[in-house]
Amino acid sequence: MGITEDEKKAIVSYRIEKAKVTIKEATTLTTFGYWNLVANRLYYATFYAVTSLLIHRGFQIKTHSGVQVLFNQELVQNNILSLEERRLYSRLFQMRQTGDYDDCFDWDKEDVEPLIQPAENLISKIYGILYADSTTINSNE
Repeated sequence: MGITEDEKKAIVSYRIEKAKVTIKEATTLTTFGYWNLVANRLYYATFYAVTSLLIHRGFQIKTHSGVQVLFNQELVQNNILSLEERRLYSRLFQMRQTGDYDDCFDWDKEDVEPLIQPAENLISKIYGILYADSTTINSNE
């Protein structure tokens, strides 16, 4: 069963706003040095942004792996996002998996901190793409 256009707009708006809040969580956590958690929040911030764009484009996403496949097939191959941005997203996914599920492993500042700005840039780019069509979502800013 599909969703209405209004429901789709609401979900897209919710996801992109959640991405913006989650990236702020990640940057705040750097103060405390919780690098596994920072990596986790970076991944989820980009996940929310990427899924908002995929939903905007009419896709229904069921799994994290499905998002990765659609990222490449629909966003990179159609020159909406770059291969470098795809690599960033894949790296954050892998880091989240490792940090969350591997025993006796922790990310450190040198691994995670360099990914903060690129993640922020990706979210900003997606936000810009979504707002390029002023009928897409209503800005809360």
